[in-house]
Amino acid sequence: MAIEQIKMPKLGESVTEGTINQWFVSVGDKVKKYDPLAEVTTDKVNSEVPSSFDGVIKELIAVEGETYEVGEVILTIETEGGASAAPEAPAAPAAEASAAPAASTPAPAAAAPVAKTDNSGARFSPAVLKLSQEHGIDLSQVAGTGAGGRITRKDLNALIESGNIPKAGTAPAAPVQEAAPQAAAPAPKAAAAPAKSAAPTNVPVVPGDIEIPVSGVRKAIAANMLKSKHEAPHAWTMIEVDVTNLMNFRNSLKADFKKKEGFNLTPFAFFVKAVAQALKDYPMINSMWAGDKIVQKKDINLSIAVATEDALFVPVIKNADEKTIKGIAREIGELAGKVRAGKLTGAEMSGGTFTVNNTGSFGSIQSNGIINHPQAAILQVESIVKRPVVMDNGMIAVRDMVNLCMSLDHRVLDGLVCGNFLKRVKEILENTSKENTSVY
Repeated sequence: MAIEQIKMPKLGESVTEGTINQWFVSVGDKVKKYDPLAEVTTDKVNSEVPSSFDGVIKELIAVEGETYEVGEVILTIETEGGASAAPEAPAAPAAEASAAPAASTPAPAAAAPVAKTDNSGARFSPAVLKLSQEHGIDLSQVAGTGAGGRITRKDLNALIESGNIPKAGTAPAAPVQEAAPQAAAPAPKAAAAPAKSAAPTNVPVVPGDIEIPVSGVRKAIAANMLKSKHEAPHAWTMIEVDVTNLMNFRNSLKADFKKKEGFNLTPFAFFVKAVAQALKDYPMINSMWAGDKIVQKKDINLSIAVATEDALFVPVIKNADEKTIKGIAREIGELAGKVRAGKLTGAEMSGGTFTVNNTGSFGSIQSNGIINHPQAAILQVESIVKRPVVMDNGMIAVRDMVNLCMSLDHRVLDGLVCGNFLKRVKEILENTSKENTSVY
């Protein structure tokens, strides 16, 4: 018999970690190659982790609800052939001795084989060590809320947000090592109880209040948005566009188009196409910050935001500048359908270089979007509304008007290039008409 490891996979470009949302297997289960083992949530996608082997689940190392870096071992599988698995038995003798009465108790402590240590000998995941080093946190003074008193990224993020960061040299709080024996005695559910009450903002709960558990998807979204706002200095600009001719053109086509093609010709498809064209003229907008350099991306891959009842997903239209308005309309419909059916893949969420968000679908007329990290900008297409406008000849007319709101990373982009980019988008949209434009 041999012991094989399954590691946290990389589920998309720039994805560095994932959260175990749900295990589909238990210790002792037999699995086939490609069988789903767990659901993993990242800031970009929900995805299943398949087995790479035929065998029996030996150990569930990762804990549901906790976040692990790409490459960390999340479980082990015992397979036929190869070296014997026997030598692994003494790997954690102390844990096995203390947990002898209950066979299922060692599982939460099983993260030790892949954890790293600090100078005190306590064991922490690489993600926790990295975060503590970045913010100067003395881990010996942090009480963990994870299984067996384990310190999680969530614990450290709560400390960072509160500003109450324990530093070396101050009087130590209850050591992490003391929390483990107390949490090991009761059933695992009892150990998880403090995590619910340990809200970082200490929100009081009174009778009648409803406490809603934070899902893995919501945690991933929150982490990415927080990272974007902390790292990227956001600036904001807006331009007003007259899309009367565009809407007249689209309305004249939509019925026959739906009958012929089988899907809707939405105004949003025209906006996505206009953005793709403008990015070719102003490629600096299609860039990313990379620390010591700025990477200007060759491909124009547009992320589009699609909302469900409790989450927001950003599937990607690859090489949007090479597609017709019809092709973009088809892909928008297909990707939105996959999101709502829960069938979107990691590949369909990766590689985005610029985001276009259809906030107008909710009736919004002005908004300030958070940039989709690590992209340099996001464009919000607001609601198209009829308004009285003073024309060039001095007459007042009712026109279809829309606001385009753009958030930008000021490390990468300046107002001049963003202003010229929006001016180009406006020009394309205002010149969209039956005489000037083809959807095919």
